[in-house]
Parts: sequence; C-alpha cells; structure tokens
Amino acid sequence: MINLPRIVSTEPVLPQHRYPQQQLTDAFADFVGVQGLKQGLLRKVHGNAGVQYRHLALPIEKYADLHDFDTANDAFINEATALTDTALRRALEHATVEPGEVELIMTATTTGLAVPSLEARIAPAAGIRSDVKRLPVVGLGCVAGAAGVARVADYLLGHPDAVAVLLSVELCSLTLQRADTSTANLIASGLFGDGAAAVVMAGARRAAELAPGGLAPSGPAPRVVAGRSHLYPHTERAMGWDVGASGLRIVLGAEIPDLVRSELRADVDGFLGDHGLSVPEIDFWVCHPGGPKVLQAVEETLDLRDGQLDVTWESLTEIGNISSASVLHVLADTLRHRTPRPGSYGLMLALGPGFSLEMVLLQV
Repeated sequence: MINLPRIVSTEPVLPQHRYPQQQLTDAFADFVGVQGLKQGLLRKVHGNAGVQYRHLALPIEKYADLHDFDTANDAFINEATALTDTALRRALEHATVEPGEVELIMTATTTGLAVPSLEARIAPAAGIRSDVKRLPVVGLGCVAGAAGVARVADYLLGHPDAVAVLLSVELCSLTLQRADTSTANLIASGLFGDGAAAVVMAGARRAAELAPGGLAPSGPAPRVVAGRSHLYPHTERAMGWDVGASGLRIVLGAEIPDLVRSELRADVDGFLGDHGLSVPEIDFWVCHPGGPKVLQAVEETLDLRDGQLDVTWESLTEIGNISSASVLHVLADTLRHRTPRPGSYGLMLALGPGFSLEMVLLQV
C-alpha cells in the first residue's frame, strides 16, 4: 500500500448561471417547441428527474442564439476553457503544487470538440511547463471521471516522484437539440447540467511530501488502490451520441437500469474479492449520479442502505448529472464533508457509453 499514488486535491467548479428546475423546464419547452401531450410528458419527466437546480454554461436567454453546431461548439470552447482554467488553478493551489511540477495532464470531455485540446489552451498562462505530457480523451462520457482517476494512477505507479492532473469538463446544455422531441432528448434536458473538476494526483514519493500521514492541505488524500473497467458487449445503443449536422444528439436507452440489475453486483463482487474485500467492507461510496432509476438500481443491486449514496443523491438534486465531472464532484463532497475514517475503503463507480462500468478502489 505504501507505494500507491494519492489524490491530493479535488476541485469542483460550476458555471455562475444557476436555475431552478421549473424555470429550465419552461425554457426548454419554448426552445424545442413542445406542445400538448408532449409538453405534459416533458413536465412529468423533468419533475421525476430528482433535480432541483442546475448550472448552465450560458445565461438562459442566450440559448435561443445557438442556431447550429458551429455556434454551440464555439460557446463550448470559450466556456470550457474558462472553467478548466479555474479548476486547474484552484486544485494546484489547494494541493500546494507549483504549476511547473505537473508532468501529465489528462483532459476528459464528451460534450464538445476542441483542437487544440483544452489543456493546450490553458497550460501556458497557468504556468504549466512546455514539455508537459498531454492526454485529451473524448468519448468515454459519464465514466471518464472515474476512468481518468484510474488511468492517471496507472501512470503514477511508474512515476512515483511525479504530479499529474485530471481535468473534466462537460457542458451538456450546449448539446440540446432544438427540433428533437424524442423521449431521450426530453429526459436529457431535465437531467444533465454543466460543470468541471480538476484532480491533482501524485506518485507515492511525491505524495508523501504533499500529504504526510494521508492528509493534504485540502483534506484526506486517498490512495488509489486499483481500478477496473468492464465493457458490456452489444450494448452500444444504450448510451452515447449520434453525431450529425446539428451536432450531438443524445442516445439514452431505457434498458440501463436493467443492465445495472443484471450485471453490476457480479462485477463489483469480483473486483473487491480480488483485493480481499466485500461490499459490506466498503465504508464510503463515490457513485456517479446517473439519474433516479439508475441510482435506485445500484442501491438495490448492491444492497446499499442507511444513506450510503446520500452524497450522490444530494449532488443529483443540487446540480444534476454533469456527465464525467459528476463523480469528481461527489468525490470532493465526500472527502470534504463526510471525512471518511483513516484506513477505510471507498469505491468509486461510474457507468457510461459502451455500455461500460468503471470502478476505482480508494483507501483513506
């Protein structure tokens, strides 16, 4: 355990534009032009999403100006660059890490395209050195926050003196399709929000300096014990995007909760069993807030009770599902406000396109 990398700071960031769900429902009804029975379905879906507030990349009145993919993607680049810059700077400050120490930056997003990639746009002004290794990742969707932690940890196992950063940013509101009244788009419009996060991680030797005794300036600095991915065959249409002239059109299948019920327990048991653990021995759960039906399926399948997913449910209520960044917001909230006891184990879980599962075993 002593040679494992640590998470030394996690910094969630949200856009300044925050709206109650009812206001967003009204705005989306006007934006898409749903009427009659469809509007009734829209209001029912939004009301059942478990979301009270969401943050948007732009002021709500500006979305009427997003007439095409070019305009929406330009807005993505502008706003995503600003959010990741803020998250990066705050996370490094809270970790007491100088920007010039960062050896690797991994950037995860699925809601826009940027070439040069986002980290390339913010690195020079942030003081990141010119020979930093960059790894932009597009397409992992909601699993990318957890997968990013696992992949960065893999790198740090071989570089125990190094510091690396994971950046995640998702501006889901910029992908909403104006003329799409499909049930999937109605669900997405009531569930997904916007936000970003930065995670500073360090190899074992550098982490011992930054987080002596397992504590960093910003709080507990959990070790990343192991990660595991699972890709379920023939489930490509369960979740993802169809890409066309109007941009990114949501693919969201009704089978996701059933996949969770049929597959999740065996995968979690297998992963934990390989490390001499079982579900009851996990003290804290860092679960991606996929939506009420998905979270209920996770609770039932893993037999989680007594509020073990409370932090995830609270995140869904307060900010909605912000795709890859959501699980990192839940991680930050867990470490800052729940303060897991020293030596305890946690499991980070996320489900996303593929259809796929990402698991990361943590120890405080």
